[in-house]
Amino acid sequence: MRIAEIVGKVTLSRVHPSLQGAQLKLAVPLLLEDLRGETDLLEAEFLVVYDSFSAGVGERIALSEGGEAAQPFYPELKPVDAYNAAILDTVHLRDQ
Repeated sequence: MRIAEIVGKVTLSRVHPSLQGAQLKLAVPLLLEDLRGETDLLEAEFLVVYDSFSAGVGERIALSEGGEAAQPFYPELKPVDAYNAAILDTVHLRDQ
């Protein structure tokens, strides 16, 4: 699981029936440097995330990817590769 930031939403003209009731959002997975504010998010990779929590632009989320992204729907099958598992209110960093 990674931390990501929502940067936009995806608008579809047609959607797979199993994805009804949720939104697809555009998110950027964050590195430690991103969480510290040391980098520019415009240079990062973007992912399309299945979002049933209605996270807004600028919010940080807990992001599951790959096979783990489909586990919340088991035994139903959904064609998702990234899933918003939680909206994060705060993230605290500490130096080691």
